[in-house]
Amino acid sequence: MNKGPTQPPSWKLRRDTFQQSHPSSTTPDSTIIPPHWHSRGYLPHFDQAGIVQSYTFRLDDALPMSVLQEWERELAQIEDTARQLELRRRIDHYLDAGHGKCWLKIPEIATMVEGALLHFDSQRYHLLAWCLMPNHVHAVVETVAGFSNSDVIHSWKGFTSHQANKHLRREGGFWQRDYYDREVRDGAHYERLVLYVENNPVKAGLVAKADEWKWSSARWERRKPSMRIG
Repeated sequence: MNKGPTQPPSWKLRRDTFQQSHPSSTTPDSTIIPPHWHSRGYLPHFDQAGIVQSYTFRLDDALPMSVLQEWERELAQIEDTARQLELRRRIDHYLDAGHGKCWLKIPEIATMVEGALLHFDSQRYHLLAWCLMPNHVHAVVETVAGFSNSDVIHSWKGFTSHQANKHLRREGGFWQRDYYDREVRDGAHYERLVLYVENNPVKAGLVAKADEWKWSSARWERRKPSMRIG
């Protein structure tokens, strides 16, 4: 997925952006966190009701930290914007190449994970778009008061990891511990993002058309946010 909405490419770049914007907080897990931001010691996350956000989370072995750190060392001297774009390109290419065990290719597990995303739709959040790739998940969500982003993601990952491990007859980590989130800026950004998410299987060469991929909102009627974005 070389094209699509530009996103900060890793936990380190997201942390750097956070620190540049909030110099009083020396690390993402600092006790000084601005309103609506939170961290469990990994990426800082923005948490507020009534906004549209995109989430990406991946399987535990989808992208080894050693690979990511090596790329960051290679790109350390490049100008920040170019570095972010190149790192995003490498991450997308690596994920779409299907590294790791790709447990989401198993129909029973993919169906269970999609069901978990949809389970509290319109109660704890509004699920606007989603796509389950073999080793990672995209979701576009409108947030609801009373249900934090971190709690929603934790609920998804906690339930699905338990069920998947039971199906696989294994123990241990199923998802990588953190997730990436980004607020949608405006209506045009929203449309680009949904297209990016739903066309991920096409870009990865898994299907010819987006609506041929079984575990995606591309097969459903297009959903719209309840409020105006931007």
